[in-house]
Amino acid sequence: MQARNSNIQYGWVAVLFHWLMAPAIIGMFALGWWMVGLSYYDPWYRQGPDIHKSVGILLALLLVARLLWRWLNTTPAPEPAPRWQQRAASAAHAVLYGLLLAIAISGYLISTADGRAIEVFNWFSVPATLQGLENQEDIAGTIHEWLAWTLMGLVLVHSLAAFKHHFVNKDNTLRKMLGLAPRR
Repeated sequence: MQARNSNIQYGWVAVLFHWLMAPAIIGMFALGWWMVGLSYYDPWYRQGPDIHKSVGILLALLLVARLLWRWLNTTPAPEPAPRWQQRAASAAHAVLYGLLLAIAISGYLISTADGRAIEVFNWFSVPATLQGLENQEDIAGTIHEWLAWTLMGLVLVHSLAAFKHHFVNKDNTLRKMLGLAPRR
């Protein structure tokens, strides 16, 4: 498999971006959902958010790299489908990317509201550049949660659409993102 995308399939770089990010995003949602139920005295009360912030920053960097890669590459031609479905798929992908970006920004605003940098696994720090806004942590937290739930809903629709393409339409949509050669 080639690194770059072609007109008929994704290259290994795009496939790797997708399959690194997909489970990490779902895992981040699960971790975030679990964290909000922790009590102050729970041993994970501090460790859970530290992991969530660190992975969130790494995912944001991966998202930027993925968007650059997508911009610099061709995209495989869509499988034959009604025009409205092709437009809906394009819109859904744009919304997925937009949600991921907005979630990263709102998470950053939550984490830096007190003026402290975000330590990423003690590898590097991301400085607080915007802080001191009234109720910044609470407002960004509410937005972060709503966006995360919206993202999970769209991820479910995205996954179901991929299975529909594979099992009902019997086209190559899912095979392309799995890095498999198209069916003839």
